[in-house]
Amino acid sequence: MTTIIKVKSGSLFEEKASYSRLVAVDNWIYVSNTAGRHPVTKEIPEDVIDQAAQVFANIEAALSAVEASLEDVVCSRVFIQSPEDVPNVMAFIGEKFRGIDPASTVTCPPLGSTVYKVEIEVTAYRGAGHTKATSLTISQ
Repeated sequence: MTTIIKVKSGSLFEEKASYSRLVAVDNWIYVSNTAGRHPVTKEIPEDVIDQAAQVFANIEAALSAVEASLEDVVCSRVFIQSPEDVPNVMAFIGEKFRGIDPASTVTCPPLGSTVYKVEIEVTAYRGAGHTKATSLTISQ
């Protein structure tokens, strides 16, 4: 029988728009596009890297609620408001995902507000981080 777990972070936005921060369907885990708003203080850092750090903290908290971690992430979608922030944000993300190496999409669309500088959405598979993976290189 399929097990579905829906995790709410307590965000007013989740309630207004009727969505969950995370939905786990058996071992597949889908984390909604996540901004760098602190869940308790509701503050958003001005600095793009500080926002990225808070985004990861928010994602990691959601994953932890269903006994998963960043190591289980198999795909990420990164949304960066300003193209000039891409190199610094991706260097930061590269360190967070070092050795995990998920499939990734990076784009620079307008976000829901100009205060949001980076948002990330991830898909994870519970246990992926503890499974032996084979890495292939298809070009030289």
